[in-house]
Amino acid sequence: MGATLGIDTTILLGSLLLVGAVLTAALAARKGGRLRIPGALLFLGLGMLAGDDGFGFAAFGPGDAELVRNIGAGALLLILFEGGLTTKPTDLRLAATPGGLLATVGVVITAGITAFGIWLFLDVDPVTAALIGAVVASTDAAAVFSVMRTTPLPRKVAALLRLESGANDPVAIMLTLGLITVVQAGDVGPLDWAMFAALQLLGGAAVGLVVGYGGARLLARVELGIEGLYPIVALGIGGIAYGAAAYVGASGFFAIYLAGLMIGGLVPRHRRAIRSFHEASANAAEVGLFLLLGLLVFPSQLLDVAGPALLVAGVLILVARPAAVMICSLGARLSWQEQAVVSWGGLRGAVPIVLATFPLTAGIEDAPAIFDVVFFVVLVSVLVQGSTLLPLIRRLDLDSEAPAWSPVAEALPLDGIDVDLVEVFVSQELPICGRTLEELPSLEASLVAAVVRGDRVIIPTGSTRLEAGDVLLLTSQREGRAVDRFSAWARGESPAAPAAGSDGPGDEVVSEGPARTGEQLRPDEPDEPGRA
Repeated sequence: MGATLGIDTTILLGSLLLVGAVLTAALAARKGGRLRIPGALLFLGLGMLAGDDGFGFAAFGPGDAELVRNIGAGALLLILFEGGLTTKPTDLRLAATPGGLLATVGVVITAGITAFGIWLFLDVDPVTAALIGAVVASTDAAAVFSVMRTTPLPRKVAALLRLESGANDPVAIMLTLGLITVVQAGDVGPLDWAMFAALQLLGGAAVGLVVGYGGARLLARVELGIEGLYPIVALGIGGIAYGAAAYVGASGFFAIYLAGLMIGGLVPRHRRAIRSFHEASANAAEVGLFLLLGLLVFPSQLLDVAGPALLVAGVLILVARPAAVMICSLGARLSWQEQAVVSWGGLRGAVPIVLATFPLTAGIEDAPAIFDVVFFVVLVSVLVQGSTLLPLIRRLDLDSEAPAWSPVAEALPLDGIDVDLVEVFVSQELPICGRTLEELPSLEASLVAAVVRGDRVIIPTGSTRLEAGDVLLLTSQREGRAVDRFSAWARGESPAAPAAGSDGPGDEVVSEGPARTGEQLRPDEPDEPGRA
């Protein structure tokens, strides 16, 4: 007699791989190590080791490309949704223009230059060269976010990379699908390309913003009773955004990212619970996706494409990417050092590999070779760029460690209690700048809990004088719109009559700095520097 199921062994081996991968990656990336090996590389390596060319624990091959593509797409949705949720309003202010250009025009420039290099140096027809260029053109949210969690990137650079990697997948998908259609049909004209691109980007943006805003309003108003239900509803809203966009032929990937962006910015009351859940989900999806993609590859076949793949990687990393960054950052006031870090920080990862399965499932003649080349390029990108990004940042004197007050602020879990915590950025032109707290109008049922000045936290008294650049942490009873009252107070207006146009807890206190309520406050530096 027995009570086993056919899936039992798979669950056991998968769980062992999962735990082993995470622990290995955490040890490799621990602070103080001489070389931080990116977790994505280790996950890919363990997947390859467990596959047919390794110990043979799992059998995947080209025939499983469609299954892997579908699973990979699901994992990418979780990763992109979490990327939107954790994108700060300050990220948008700092890097909206260069990030948006890199996510659109930059992808086309990168694909074009890479394709031209492949066509020039390798014996490849133009359409195949263009297809490879399109597949590797976008940076990968999973790989970039993973590196950002343990690398002290400068604030503006981190914001730019986050926005770009979260929003550039639709253009790469559009180029890849369009080129596959060219190979299969051969009658796609410029007008067809223009209409396809407009529907993908504009349609995805419209659906994502509408569904995201509606979902945010729902989450802000509905009372579910159990805190753990809000992240599940948020996930459902993200799924609706993706599905609705895909239904009308638009980019579901762009839609779900924008839906996450709206929810992250407009739902302060349950933001901590929603983010914590989706950060864990995205981490699990990232690990599982890289393990799965590793299982699909036969390492013995990579040697056959090593030479061409190294050339593709060289053109992509050393020529195409820097050219795209330089062109798209014109007018963005990025120093050459910051441009160098943005160029080097544009890692390739799961997205190009998942896109490389599209030609396989479409029956393109050179699809297996394209997949192997793309996989090798991703290995080179993650290994070389991911491992040397931190030394490069330090070499250029751009490392920006998290302020000392961050752990203190994170120790204030406000969800579930009837108190709001608001952050106010003191700029030079605000009336409160240069005055002591006792000189300012009092706020009923409110308290200035701390003043963050540089890397110091000051416990304020009445004689504490506010300086430009200070960040005030204020607590208030959860009555009405605390952000509105504090905004009026900071501008020298009557707290009882907040400025017109405020729209609730997600609004900014001042244009120069963030205002967030009911969440774990973090500085405008790279998010969660200690997250594994």
